[in-house]
Amino acid sequence: MTLKDYRDALKVREGYWFAPKLFGWGATPVTWQGWLATLVFAIALALVLTWAPTQFVRFGVALPMLAVFIWFVWTKTDGGFRWRWGPDRD
Repeated sequence: MTLKDYRDALKVREGYWFAPKLFGWGATPVTWQGWLATLVFAIALALVLTWAPTQFVRFGVALPMLAVFIWFVWTKTDGGFRWRWGPDRD
């Protein structure tokens, strides 16, 4: 696999911020909007885990945040989530 093949596999259509991972399940940010959304989520999660008064509150807030973020990434991923074994071949 060349660098050009790798870059082409991570291109997304207009309106999508994430590309499917090349190996495994999930997505990776490929636009500035995707990277910003991931950074904002990571900072918000770190703040909740740092400042929540009890373990119960941490879990009760962090789990829904994670679920919403995964749903958001799923809606903004060009190609959806499924197990992959490398770039799709045409």
